[in-house]
Parts: sequence; structure tokens; C-alpha cells
Amino acid sequence: MKFIVRLFPEISIKSRPVRNRMIVQLQQNIINSALHHNLTLHVFSQWDKQLVRCADEDRVRAITELSRIPGIHSFQAVTEFPFATFEDIFAACRDILGPRIAGKTFALRVRRRGKHEFTSQQAERILGGMFKANYPNNGVNLSHPEVTLNIEIDQNTAFVIEENFKGLGGFPIGPQGEVMSLLSGGFDSGVSTYEAIRRGLRVHYLFFNMGGTAHELGVKQEAYFLWDRYASSHRVKFTTVPFEQVVGQILERVHHGVRGVILKRMMVKVGSALCRKYGADALVTGESVAQVSSQTLINLGHIDAVSEVLVLRPLSLCDKQDIIDEAARIGTAGFAETMPEYCGVISDHPNVCPQRSFVEEEEAKLDADIVDKTLALVRTVDIRDIPQDTARLAEEVEIVSELHGEVVLDVRSPDDAAKHPLVLEGYTVICMPFYRTASDFATLDKMKTYALYCDQGVMSLMQARQLKGMGYHNVKVWRPQSKDAN
Repeated sequence: MKFIVRLFPEISIKSRPVRNRMIVQLQQNIINSALHHNLTLHVFSQWDKQLVRCADEDRVRAITELSRIPGIHSFQAVTEFPFATFEDIFAACRDILGPRIAGKTFALRVRRRGKHEFTSQQAERILGGMFKANYPNNGVNLSHPEVTLNIEIDQNTAFVIEENFKGLGGFPIGPQGEVMSLLSGGFDSGVSTYEAIRRGLRVHYLFFNMGGTAHELGVKQEAYFLWDRYASSHRVKFTTVPFEQVVGQILERVHHGVRGVILKRMMVKVGSALCRKYGADALVTGESVAQVSSQTLINLGHIDAVSEVLVLRPLSLCDKQDIIDEAARIGTAGFAETMPEYCGVISDHPNVCPQRSFVEEEEAKLDADIVDKTLALVRTVDIRDIPQDTARLAEEVEIVSELHGEVVLDVRSPDDAAKHPLVLEGYTVICMPFYRTASDFATLDKMKTYALYCDQGVMSLMQARQLKGMGYHNVKVWRPQSKDAN
């Protein structure tokens, strides 16, 4: 089986050295991606296309793989054969192309490479006449045909285009540089990561863990999906940043109106340092202008001010529904729909246009060495190790709707717990905010069983799974049937 792979049109406007480099890179990317998926593809580069061969039994898998590699505009499945005359070409391709024109208008297009005694237009007229005379049809229509027949001629070999396929577009991964993409598991970050990959960037994954093992598990699975499907030609890293300490200090010390902005600023500070460490040139985020309070132009400016590297926002001018639709198309919507919806730093009355001086004044309330302490806790794994890593992280947690003597552990933020205190007659309730659960749980009586609680049952499940992963099995999640737990 043979395929003709067309390059992304923007590659054609590059200088000769750049274009050659991209052609070679695309060839290697096709080979690498195929090997990762246990598929053997033989690739031969030409100035305007790539020729890809595979075993006939691998046709379907090859089509799937080629449709997901950045840098490919389109590709065609072809049948090739030697020829000496036009009669040879017609005899070889009549059974493939002839039935397509039955009862329809058609046009025949010839692309020619090499030296011949005929032009492409002459070949089109002669071969088109043969099909018109030998198969029932509604005539030739060169302007608006119902069916277009495609034949390519390269020296003494002809290729019949059996079927056309659309590629991913964009540039080959590699020559454009490396970035770290902030992946949270939501619709936005998955799509922005995909857009960075499609543009030819080598994307490493950066996750700020504020919700425990369950959240990390889901995000790692999404990262592996994106890499495995669209970017497996290159080895990349997945970096987890434990962010509970930062979240805790923001909730306890910072004015509620700028908590979200300062949270993003701290992410960018840590992300910038990690870019320098790993040699990445930019950060990628899923932010879209005005989507939430921290994404006004003023607040985005405050966030960018602390970055030491370029911050890219592929979705900055996109509508939310368009982002959701794109997530469905590329395959990440399922992750976003099932990912626990969590925001640990919520402002009751967020400030959409705070003064830079006020933001910096509030941020100064955090420990001066909080960034260094956070960087010391960073964990990085090879993306290829994620399947084994996520299997290790997965922990089942018992969920109950009624209590039977357990100690209730309220893991809500201090503000939420203060506004709606949990009072249960006959039961002990311990307030332990989610960002302290992992570190402070060891101080509790190990002989007792603890039922973790939060308003939606999301954060409590995350923390319970994290505790199970740490070796504590005396935990469960309490989700009362009534919305009012008091």
C-alpha cells in the first residue's frame, strides 16, 4: 500500500534551508509515530510531498496514524504501476475509477513529474476521453464536476488516487521549539495544548496539583492521550507541582478580591522557573479573554508581568462553545466532562481591574521563599511511563450516604466552613482544609475511621484517594443525600 503525503501549505513559503529541515523532520516524525504504535511505515521525501509505504494489511492503521501527525495537509491512498502508453494507464486504473462516473459529470486531473512527450493537459484529454467512451456518464464538466478522477505520473510510473484524506495541518513537531503547557483537565487547557502541538511545538505537560491524587490521575490520563494521539514522535515530560502550600497561604492571607490573579501569578512564576530548568521557550495556557474574572485584559497583564518567558494563549479570542466543540472533535471532551470540577481559590467578589500595586502588596503576604519551596517538591516523569504511573495512583474509595460512628473530616476551605458550619449531633467534626489534609492527617488517631466531607463531594473524594495512595485505609467519603448537611 502506498500513500502520497502533501505538506502543509505554509511550509512552501519557507526558505529552502528551512523547508528542507521541515521535510526531513516530518519524515522522521512519521517513522517515530508509527514505531510507537507498532506500525512499520517506509517514508521517502521529495520536495513537494512524502511517499509512504506500508503492508496492505496495515492500510487502516496507517490512515489513522497519518491523519494525526502535525505537518500533513492531506494524503491520498494510491495504486502505482509502470506504463509505456496511455492505454497502459487506462487498463490499470479503469476498474478503480470507471465505476465512480456512472450517471455523473466528471473531470480527470493529471499531476505530472519528470520529462514526457506529452503535457498534463494532453494526458487529461486523452485519458478523460477513454473514460467517457467506456463508462456511462453525464459528460465532462471541467468547472464543476460531480466527480473528479485523479492520476499522478512520475517518470514511467503512474499513480491512481484511490481515496483522499484530510491531515492535521500545522507544522512538523520539532523545529518550532519547546514549551510547557499548563494542563488542568478542563476543556480549555486540553484544546490549547492540542493547538500548540498542531503548530509544531514540542509540548511538555505541567500540572499544578491542588486537589490530590484523583485530580492528578485524570490529568495524567488526558496528557498521555494527547501525546499518544498527536505527538508521540517526540519524548516529553509530565511535571507535577504540589500546590497545596501556595493555595493555603493564598486562602489564609490574601484579600479575596485578588486571590485568583495571585494564584495564576504564582503558577506562572513556578512555570517560568521550570521552563528555564528544562530548556523550554514559553508557557502555554488555556486562558480566553474575559472568560472569568482573572482573564480580563488588566488581570492578564498582571499575570504576565511575573513571567520570565513568553506566555502563549492559543484560545485568547475563542468563544467557550467553540472550545467545547473543538474538545469533542479532538477527543478530550470526555476527560473534561468527567474531570472533577474544582477551584480551590474562589473569590466572592473578584476584582476585575485591580491596581498592580495592590496585587503586589497582597502577594507580598506570602512567604518570600514559597516559590523555592514549591520547586523543591516538583515531580517529573517521562510521558511514556504514565500508564504504569496512573495504575499505581488509582485507589478505590468507599462512598457512603449515612454515618455510622465515623469522625467527620470537613475538608472545605476555611471561608466555606465558616459561612456554613457543619454541625452534626452525636458526631465529631474536625475542620481540616483540603490543602492541609495530606500533611496533617498523620496527627489524627489512626484507630478511628474518618469520613471526608465537602459541599459537592468532589474535593472530599480527591483527598480520600490521595490518603489511600499514601497508605491510609481508614478513610471514606460522606455524601449525604440531602443537600443541606446541617
